Amino acid sequence: MYLYVELWKARPAWFALSAAERAGYMENVGPAIGQLLGAGIELLGFALADSDTLHGAEYTYLAAWRMPSKELALALEQAVDGASWHVYFEQVNARGAIMPPPDALAHMAGAEPS
Repeated sequence: MYLYVELWKARPAWFALSAAERAGYMENVGPAIGQLLGAGIELLGFALADSDTLHGAEYTYLAAWRMPSKELALALEQAVDGASWHVYFEQVNARGAIMPPPDALAHMAGAEPS
């Protein structure tokens, strides 16, 4: 099982679009999300990032997804990239295989500097 987290904020190119153009673009996002959900990707949720988060990232939006495989994580990345999303939004992502907390803590305890 894989966990995928996205953080993003609008670029100037997004604000250069009219309200109707932005709405038209977003009308295509809903069906694309539906296709991902049909492929076995689970959306845990979208959120507006709290501006008062301790050590928070300077992004406006976030989404968390769970999926059965890395291949589906790569499919999510390709779908987002193929929609020209990054023309309009600055985004950072993180993904990895879900592990139990004791395994993650043990890995951190034994980690070598990179």
